Amino acid sequence: MKVGIPKEVAPNETRVSVIPSMLNVITKLNHEVLVEKDAGSAAGFSDQQYIDQGAKIVAAKDLYADSDIVLKVQSPIMHPTLGKHESELLKDGSFLITFLAPTVNPDGIRKLSGRKTTAFDMGFVPRITRAQSMDALSSMATVSGYKAVLMAANYLGKMFPLMMTAAGTIAPSNVLVLGAGVAGLQAIATAKRLGARVSAFDPRIAVKEQVESLGAKFIEMEMPEDAETEGGYAKELSDEFLIKEQEAIAKNLKKVDIVITTAQIFGKASPILITEDMIKLMQPGSVIIDLAAENGGNTAVTEKGKIEKHGVIIEGVTNLPAEIPVHSSQMYSKNITNLFKLIFGAETIDWEDEITKGACVVKDGEIVNNLVAKIVG
Repeated sequence: MKVGIPKEVAPNETRVSVIPSMLNVITKLNHEVLVEKDAGSAAGFSDQQYIDQGAKIVAAKDLYADSDIVLKVQSPIMHPTLGKHESELLKDGSFLITFLAPTVNPDGIRKLSGRKTTAFDMGFVPRITRAQSMDALSSMATVSGYKAVLMAANYLGKMFPLMMTAAGTIAPSNVLVLGAGVAGLQAIATAKRLGARVSAFDPRIAVKEQVESLGAKFIEMEMPEDAETEGGYAKELSDEFLIKEQEAIAKNLKKVDIVITTAQIFGKASPILITEDMIKLMQPGSVIIDLAAENGGNTAVTEKGKIEKHGVIIEGVTNLPAEIPVHSSQMYSKNITNLFKLIFGAETIDWEDEITKGACVVKDGEIVNNLVAKIVG
């Protein structure tokens, strides 16, 4: 089959779905690779590098017209130069593997519905041991957690580490991380490397050991036993428990310089962990980096982009991996080619395979994932 790697057209997207050095995973399976001109240029990968690995460079129109399988990063949107939605550019009977992002871009999935195409969502790869090498959510969360701390350090008018100088002692900055998933743990590790004093909060008591192993203090409170789903995601908890969470967090905000918020509920709006009144407790010049902004944010005032409230800088970020495109593309490329190899590595697709079945959102134009069907209406 012909496998297409288009140039991402979403605003400010710099990643590419497959980097040149990973093309051999596809070509060893006897597939032909088509790469759109300049598809990897924003991530530092030239057309010549793709040609050297056996790819053919084509225009966007030809790529979509000829590709049997399309590998992307972002969910399909209106193509700025071809005048059609990317979902509508896919040829009949073709396959798409990407982040479909149903909560952010439901229209992209609606336009796939009813067409003779099949789409796999990298965000629905099951979180099981066998699928770890395909877990793009974790890969991108790693990048986000790292970059969030660097962004906060840029905004903060203080240095992170303890310093003993001839001009006096510089106290270390205090960083609070809300949510100890992949992004949160990477944020903790990065802040510690920079010399900050770090604490973390998460409703899942099981992560306490991981937090403390990175040198951070775990903020304790009465935790529910079922705060985590079988798939490893945080559950949506009761309003009463959310209030208790806010109270526990509020007690620590007066002495905090930076807050990194990472709490998200799969397929739903992000929980409000910091109210506007809580922001007023923070010192002027403090910084909040909200990694949950795409689904509403973890603060009551989060917007996409940078704002300032009560002397506190609040940055609602939506695509931090695109700010580190080389390694983000490298990691995503590994994830998507591993999933590709699983699905298309044999003569026929094994639709009973747990990973293939879990990642498939649209099959022959029909939405087969119940959660996605509910989200997109």
